[in-house]
Amino acid sequence: MLPDVYRHLCAFLDVRYRTEDPHSNQSKWRGLHSPAMNMFIRAAQYACMLLGHVLERQAGPGAARAALRQLEASMSSGRKLFRLGNMVHAMVAARQTIQLPDLVPRICLTASNLIRALYFICDTVLWLKSVGLLPHIYKWKWRNWATKCYYYSLLMNLTRDLYEISWLLEQAAEKEKAKENSFPWDTQDQDLICLETERQSQPFLPLLYCTLKKHPPLLLDTTKNLCDLSSPLDRLGIYKTNPGIIGLCGLLSSLVGILTIAKPHLKLK
Repeated sequence: MLPDVYRHLCAFLDVRYRTEDPHSNQSKWRGLHSPAMNMFIRAAQYACMLLGHVLERQAGPGAARAALRQLEASMSSGRKLFRLGNMVHAMVAARQTIQLPDLVPRICLTASNLIRALYFICDTVLWLKSVGLLPHIYKWKWRNWATKCYYYSLLMNLTRDLYEISWLLEQAAEKEKAKENSFPWDTQDQDLICLETERQSQPFLPLLYCTLKKHPPLLLDTTKNLCDLSSPLDRLGIYKTNPGIIGLCGLLSSLVGILTIAKPHLKLK
């Protein structure tokens, strides 16, 4: 019954968002193939995984657990269909990021987008296998390749995040030193107050906290990439965990993605 509810909900959302004002600039919210709809379905998929793990730990009804697993599988297959055109988007993004002036972000983001394009190719092959168009391929091998591509893409994104954080920390440290040398008794800057009160006991953590507090897009992007790492780490056997942790991390990552779509100024440029 739950997969039928999922299909009806998707149809309802598709009709609803396609009947919005066609001249509106909120096109990212219209249609099931939009990033927003994909994020909503992704959040629901990981919520089902998390809820199914909780029910399993508490010896919940077997029928409910089976229905949640079936709903999760339906959402996963549906998202593969929605991602069929994302390979082109990844290539276009790589063409844009290769023109960035800063070397490290240019290398990291271009490599990430190219690897994501490979991931979407593997994802498309897996979808064709699931619908019976490529019945003779080795599913485990393609799934392993897709997971590795996803993992390396996340590592590139995290490398860029760490570079941005280290650069901001260096700038903040230089600013603090300049302020201390020029105006040792100035208490106008609240960020410097935060740094000064904890500087003696914990010199790095308060600096990191104040820096990320002033740059929410970087904090959200780093959080999202760290949460997304849980799934490939588990599948590749690098760090085994359980469906509850993967579901929770995936849900948090999806909520961050929805937030950055709803408020574009929170998306890391």
